Amino acid sequence: MSRPVVAALFTGGTISMRVDAVEGGAVPSLGADEILAAARGVEEIADVRAEQWGRFPGPHMTVERQWALRARILEVLADPAVAGVVLTHGTDTLEETAYLVARSVESDKPVVFTGAMRAASDLGYDGPQNLIDAVRVAADPAARGVGTMVVMGGRIFAGLEDTKSHTHQLDAFEAPGLGPIGVVDDDRVIFRRRVVGTPPVLKPDAPATPVDIVATWAGSDARLLDASLASGARGVVVAAMGRGNVPPEVVPGIERWIASGRPVVIASRAGRGMVGRTYAYPGGGRKLSELGALFAGARRPAQARIDLMLGLGAGLDAAGLRALFDG
Repeated sequence: MSRPVVAALFTGGTISMRVDAVEGGAVPSLGADEILAAARGVEEIADVRAEQWGRFPGPHMTVERQWALRARILEVLADPAVAGVVLTHGTDTLEETAYLVARSVESDKPVVFTGAMRAASDLGYDGPQNLIDAVRVAADPAARGVGTMVVMGGRIFAGLEDTKSHTHQLDAFEAPGLGPIGVVDDDRVIFRRRVVGTPPVLKPDAPATPVDIVATWAGSDARLLDASLASGARGVVVAAMGRGNVPPEVVPGIERWIASGRPVVIASRAGRGMVGRTYAYPGGGRKLSELGALFAGARRPAQARIDLMLGLGAGLDAAGLRALFDG
């Protein structure tokens, strides 16, 4: 019986790094073939077709690079021989690229992101095992129709849900309040739940940029919102407090954004839960809604930014954007 074909796109990240004595820290060093060679036994799971797409640390990933990577994913998925796609990626922005792909790529074939929390020169380099697990998921028939996933530390997360919740521990990835959708247990892929009620994917020619995220804190005001507006940003996500509330000094900045005809999306800086129109004091969520701000639901700020970029890029008007975020 022939093994399934899995396309593996290597984009860089810690999985490709080792410590450089001259630089004094980890830098991209390993190519696709070297990483694949360290994943001993992966050839027994699938016929892996490796491609060196890039050598980017996570913070070097831009919207333009994410969109180019998405285009390459679509090309690979179109090959009838390919059962699934695996991508190695820097963990600092992995959740953003995975979410963008999850929201803009429609395929029954699995797209699986993975990476490493430790470099190849570190004791306990986790990259090879993560790559093996990701290939195993991408090759498994049970993964068809699941969509975009993130596989790290033996756990399978939905690309719509995962986030990096720790700076360096091996179990850094989580789906806050939801948990993984499955696990890789030795040679078995076990799915425990499916993500339901997901909105339709958005397929613009390109995302609209720039879209900014402006944080709030005790005593914050409108200066950063005003700077973003003056810079020509296409839209803004406010990382508000709690259920979607901001200090009263922030409100004039939101009013100026809305008066300009550009969208303001309210998300929460809290890790779990939905924003809502609960509070009616100055700066409360109900008052922001009455001004015309959009509410991001359970989306974290980075997720709301991606949806806003995709929605604007797709040409959605104000009603379309409201339907997108209310959905």
